[in-house]
Amino acid sequence: MNTPLTLFDKVWAAHEVVQREDGEALLWVDRHFVHEGSFNAFSQLKARRACVAEPGRTFAVADHYVPTRGSRRVIDNPDIARMVRTLEENTSEHGITLFGLDDARQGIVHVVGPEQGLTLPGLLIVCGDSHTSTHGALGAYAFGIGASEVAHVLMTQTLWQRKPKRMRITLNGRLSSGIAAKDIALAIIAKIGADGATGHAIEFSGPVIRALSMEGRLTLCNMSIEAGARSGMIAPDETTFAYVKGRPYAPKGPVFEQALETWSAL
Repeated sequence: MNTPLTLFDKVWAAHEVVQREDGEALLWVDRHFVHEGSFNAFSQLKARRACVAEPGRTFAVADHYVPTRGSRRVIDNPDIARMVRTLEENTSEHGITLFGLDDARQGIVHVVGPEQGLTLPGLLIVCGDSHTSTHGALGAYAFGIGASEVAHVLMTQTLWQRKPKRMRITLNGRLSSGIAAKDIALAIIAKIGADGATGHAIEFSGPVIRALSMEGRLTLCNMSIEAGARSGMIAPDETTFAYVKGRPYAPKGPVFEQALETWSAL
């Protein structure tokens, strides 16, 4: 009899290319988000005279250091201005789509992905930022990586990882008036501790989770990191499918219907 697989196990298995004797696995990366703080990784490419392996799977967003007040184009801080300019140069050189400061789609990287339909159920998503777990709200396995790992993904579209432990958190009942996703996250952290999920991939489930809006789910998965988790995930359902449908990069027409069958099996 086959052992039932968790959402995490299904996504991991679909992306595992090979496993080493030490247990680490080489994973295929579907989406790679970079930002102006990723300049060190591009410098590593330049030093090796390497190219981006899959520029169509990498998307850049100027969001980590850009000013939220004042001019969007004339940045007073010269270091930040240089970082933004370097991102523009690197993405242009390597043929990477950039949601820059002149782009109406620009915003917080972990919001841009879902809004644009780049974040989809079953994908493996990485970014040089710990709160990449946000994308798990749509049923993706998403996690933050370091600068050297960003360079590795840019050059190979793969990443060596050790499989984390799994943790399921089930919430039954229903939320009282005025209680939101952030309150759920804080209650979980109060229960298990700020390091209670260290080394784990969390899967949130139960009727309380199913009743959350997509925005609430994004918040919850974002905050899974505050419990020490590697990632947070929620299995896709009708709320997910309705959110994704019609977004710019999401599948369209018959392809969308085929995707629904695959996503529903997660």
